[in-house]
Amino acid sequence: MTAPIAVPSELLADRDGERLDVFLARRQQDASRAEARRQIDEGLVRVDGSLERPGHRLRAGEMVVVSPRLEAAPQAVEIRLDLLHEDDDLIILDKQAGLTVHPAPGERQTTLASALLQRWPELSKLGDALRPGLVHRLDRDTSGALVIARTQRALESLQQQFRDRAVEKRYLAVVAGAPDPPAGIIDAPLARDPADPRRFAVVEPGRGRASRTGYRLLEQFGDAALLECDLITGRAHQIRVHLAAISHGIIGDALYGLARDAIRRQALHARSIAFDHPATGERIRCEAPLPADLERLLARLRGGELLFGDLGLGPDPAPIHRERRSGGRTRQRRARRVR
Repeated sequence: MTAPIAVPSELLADRDGERLDVFLARRQQDASRAEARRQIDEGLVRVDGSLERPGHRLRAGEMVVVSPRLEAAPQAVEIRLDLLHEDDDLIILDKQAGLTVHPAPGERQTTLASALLQRWPELSKLGDALRPGLVHRLDRDTSGALVIARTQRALESLQQQFRDRAVEKRYLAVVAGAPDPPAGIIDAPLARDPADPRRFAVVEPGRGRASRTGYRLLEQFGDAALLECDLITGRAHQIRVHLAAISHGIIGDALYGLARDAIRRQALHARSIAFDHPATGERIRCEAPLPADLERLLARLRGGELLFGDLGLGPDPAPIHRERRSGGRTRQRRARRVR
């Protein structure tokens, strides 16, 4: 019988400006502030998907996820892995769409973490038990380049580079509409959508986490476009929410209202990743080839086969944060584009 996998506990921040370690000690039964700091230092705590320091100041509505320690490690499972790079310190994979990166509610066994333990069992002693060697993640239905640490030195170096925003992450996205201007930066804070905890939404400045996405038009197909996106900050669902909020949602993204039969998942691919090698300091850059389903989608668009405008394709209003005001009225917050 397979041992059960413990699911991380999720806590919702309820006070603006409270320190992360103080919040954890207050919200976790029998947890001292010192224990809360240990959890944070061990990489067991994430705020809206990101690692933070004990003194990080929370904003009300942020989701704090606390993972169990080693006794909750995922079980090794054999899954196909496509390697882009491997050395003694790290691995870079081309993650396939449809594969969850680490155990979560509803997906506890068939995860990338399980496949990593099958291929490299020594990773079980490295970092968070639920995320062996993992320093970042991709959404289940996003494909592309993902880096994994193989040593403690590499884990600490990569975690610091992500915190310092020294890691370059570039994505390809097929979106609705014709972006105007064709290049720019979307600067809009994000927070959990109060109407649906699975989603994130653009909120007013000062309420969510600062989030910035750069984009550049690569190819226009009438009423759809291929964009290259730079993840300047690394928030959960960031590219998906930002593009939907400026009326250029990603085609196939069911969560943010643009699902179509042309592709069975969001048309988003982590094209490349670049960082300083933890052992040599040399800048390493790795690129993941475009997967077959996105190649087919682009071929159909280039051939004029797909006309999304005729299907009424447009932005779902849900990524725009709504705040209830007195008298039942609402006000909306939209993303701001910096030209």
